[in-house]
This record gives sequence, C-alpha cells and structure tokens, in this order.
Amino acid sequence: MQVLHDAPLGPLTTFRLGGPADRLVTATNDAEVIDAVREADDAGTPLLVIGGGSNLVVGDTGFAGTALVVATKGFVLDGTRLELAAGEVWSDAVARTVEAGLAGIECLAGIPGSAGATPIQNVGAYGQEVSSTITEVVAYDRHARETVTLASADCAFSYRHSRFKADPERYVVLRVRFDLEDADGLSAPIKYAETARALGVEPGDRVPLAAARETVLKLRAGKGMVLDPEDHDTWSAGSFFTNPILTDTEFAAFHARVREHLGDAAEPPAFPAGDGHTKTSAAWLIDKAGFTKGYGTGPARISTKHTLALTNRGDATTEDLLTLAREVVAGVRETFGITLVNEPVTVGVTL
Repeated sequence: MQVLHDAPLGPLTTFRLGGPADRLVTATNDAEVIDAVREADDAGTPLLVIGGGSNLVVGDTGFAGTALVVATKGFVLDGTRLELAAGEVWSDAVARTVEAGLAGIECLAGIPGSAGATPIQNVGAYGQEVSSTITEVVAYDRHARETVTLASADCAFSYRHSRFKADPERYVVLRVRFDLEDADGLSAPIKYAETARALGVEPGDRVPLAAARETVLKLRAGKGMVLDPEDHDTWSAGSFFTNPILTDTEFAAFHARVREHLGDAAEPPAFPAGDGHTKTSAAWLIDKAGFTKGYGTGPARISTKHTLALTNRGDATTEDLLTLAREVVAGVRETFGITLVNEPVTVGVTL
C-alpha cells in the first residue's frame, strides 16, 4: 500500500483538475482497501474513494482528508458469470468479454473509469445499463464495519442512480459480479436507434459482438467520449448533465416553453420513462438554449464534438469549469424552465 502526502489529485481525474489531498493512499487488494477505510473512519478523517477518476470534479483547494485510490485487479470468468475487482479498467474488461464471446455489456465499450464505479452510477450508454447484467455487488459497509454482498435487487438501481450513490458515505465497492449471455458470438438485441442505424440493422436485431463494440467505440470517439490525451475534447467527465425525467405536468409546461421559444412546430425529444414520466435530452436542451458545440472563450468550454461534455482546454481550473457549468444551467432554466443536474460527483465544490 502506497501512501503519499500533499499529493495532487488532478492527474488522477479525466478532467485533470483539482488540488492536492492531505494524504493519498493506493490500495492494490481488498484487504488494503478495507484497512485504509477503517483507518480513516477510526480517526474521523474525511475519505474520498477514487477509481478511474472519470466522474469526479475536485475543487482547486483539493481534499482535506484521505484520498483512497482503488487499484485492485481481478477478472474471473466462469461460464457466463463474470467477477471484476473494483479497480479493473472497465473498457478493458468489456473488450475481454467480447473476445470471450459473451453479450450484455458490449455497448458499454469505451466508457472510462473502473469497474467498481459502474454500479454506483448504474453506468449506461447506447441502450445498455450495467443493472441489467449485475447479479451481486460485494462492498465494505462502513456502518456495519464488515464486508457485505448485495443482490442486484437490493441495489436500488434506477437511471444513473443506485443505493450506493444515494448513501455515498456507507459503501465502498470491492467487487462486481455479472451474468452475461452466450448468444453464439452475437450481441444482445440492439436497443439504441443511433447504434442500429450505424450498424445498418433494425432495433431488436443482434449483430456480431465485435461489430457492436467497434461501432459504439466509433460513435463515442466521434463525440469525444473516448479518452485521448492529445484531444482536449476528451479532457472531460463525458456527459456532464443527466437527461431530465419529467412528470406529465412538468413535460406539458416544458412543451409549451419549447413552442414559445422555437415555434409552434417544435417538438422536443421525448422518451417513455415509466408511468407518468417522460425523459428528454439534456444535450438538446443545452444546444437549443444557445450553448452550441465549442461554446466559450475561456480555458473551460463545451466540447467541439458534443454539447453534453464540458471540457478542460489544457489550463483550466475547477472554478473555470464550474463557471461554465453554472452558465449552462442558468441558461437552460431561463429558456425551458428545467434545472439540469450534474452527473459527476463534486468534491469540495458545488454548482
């Protein structure tokens, strides 16, 4: 277990932003993770758990406490059952399941970060969410001071949310277990219309696993959503805002604002989101409120490839990023009456 003091956190995040942690601990196995957590808890020291750093916005003043980097390794495949250590690189794990001929997470290719973060956020993209294949999550329960195994049904998964995200001070994910599908080398049914179009198939069709993964990677890269140190459009946390889910009453009011702003023929994106609820597109809202690709003149700007990504152009500070985020939130609220919610976790700062 490596321990550093006054260690910069920016290099550990995909934004490359944030000040130092008082203490930085890197744990390479579950026992070290648990020991570091217990030590911080026993001392009453604030604890920040870091995986791949792809969903973190750390304040410029850093973190006054212990930052714990989970660098555990473990990829165990038994038939269709997969167990990943929390520190496994997610995109690499997806590639290995595709090579093994197993379906279920192939459309989650290219998502940065670690395996342990996926159940926290209920990571999803291109028609798949990890909640559809996760069977169990093994975690250290800081309240009970013991390791627990939570079945998928007990994880309270919903859109970009989970039991772990709802109670961030309680659980530290150690391992994630999945049950994938052997479909003779074919993908799960393609659900996302954009993916189906790119593949030249109809929604619901299956395609070769490698084709599904490669297509998703190309789609993500075209939006700056695949990490590339030379491309500042990827110096981001991916989608900075979640897609709003509105009640029928809220959607009707929103619809009226859209027509008032864009004309009587304007129709906003609308997707069923459960009884009495409709999901709309945060990217569409941002764009139609006037924040187009590349918006901004400072060191933090909207991606030139996708309006949903806020980016560090190389010499931004966290405050630069937050200033841009607040401007976008205020503009969308003023135009459409909807308050966007940030997807990344903020540390020491708020919008």
